[in-house]
Amino acid sequence: MRMWFLSAGLALMCMAQSAAAGTVLIVGDSISAGFGLDTRVGWVSLLEKRLKAEGFTDQVVNASISGDTSAGGRERLPALLAEHKPQVVVLELGGNDGLRGQLPTQLKQNLALMIDRSQAVGAKVLLLGMQLPPNYGPRYNEAFARVYAELAQEKNIALVPFFLEGIGGHPELMQADGIHPAPAGQGKLLDNVWPRLKPLL
Repeated sequence: MRMWFLSAGLALMCMAQSAAAGTVLIVGDSISAGFGLDTRVGWVSLLEKRLKAEGFTDQVVNASISGDTSAGGRERLPALLAEHKPQVVVLELGGNDGLRGQLPTQLKQNLALMIDRSQAVGAKVLLLGMQLPPNYGPRYNEAFARVYAELAQEKNIALVPFFLEGIGGHPELMQADGIHPAPAGQGKLLDNVWPRLKPLL
């Protein structure tokens, strides 16, 4: 009888751990896809290691594609939601929209639709904000950065105001192109994300 209770208890513990496990879906561009890097040193891989180290059982699905825009992410998202059924969706898009001079209003519409679709299936959303180099001009840059803050407030979602905070503008943390973080900057990317992501797990 005692063995039966022990077995039942272990089974319940395993079931509870399984039920607690979730999926974190990351939909991003080259920064999250690990462009120019061994992906094993990218911030998403570092996230997987930190989750395990802190006792989380969540699975990470990295659906990031180099060169992707908010429009591309918008089109890809429904299939990703259906396949992975995530509990948390991390949106890291918009940098390529800005570099191509696309309208901030269009960026906002695309991201808003992605947020709505994620929330409709019960997922929590973390939005990673981006900023552009100063050569794009203050008016455009301000309108671009404002998109993320406005969406976070309007949709009541978590926000990292600037994903590359403390990395952009530091040559030792960037690759030679000045756009993509180097291996030395990947830990800082994770540190920027973690305080906003952890409460959602």
